[in-house]
Amino acid sequence: MVKELDEKTDVLPDHVGWRLWQASRAWQAEFAAAMRAAGHAWFSEARAGLLGHIPRNGTRQSALIERAATSKQAVQQLLDGLEAEGVLERLPDPRDGRGKLVRYTRKGLDALRDGDRIKLQIERGYIDRIGEQQFAALMDALRSLDAGQGDASGEAPGSK
Repeated sequence: MVKELDEKTDVLPDHVGWRLWQASRAWQAEFAAAMRAAGHAWFSEARAGLLGHIPRNGTRQSALIERAATSKQAVQQLLDGLEAEGVLERLPDPRDGRGKLVRYTRKGLDALRDGDRIKLQIERGYIDRIGEQQFAALMDALRSLDAGQGDASGEAPGSK
């Protein structure tokens, strides 16, 4: 006889990792939709993941590959698409003839400005939903959880 899989289904714990992941996915989807609605049809969550590793003043392509923690081929493919869309440009690195610098074009910088505005709009929506005090407490708690993790500067990716 075949036992039914649902016979003894364990209840999964409602843990912080799951809640953070769900909140992050919801934020990313809302942000990506707002960016496309603002006229950036090229914007996708995958591309946003790479853009978040590029400081506003640009970076070396090799450093970007290290920061992105993904394959060189995946980074190359995303860069190719963003360059074709006119969001980024790659230039020879004057310090290393074999290397490339990746920097934002005017179109890319305009998108970053729109992104900053949209991020604040999303935050205002959160404040409307949970109130200023709870939102401030949430931000403090997230900063505390992040303390000592990752980038020691405390700056958000892409905020440089």
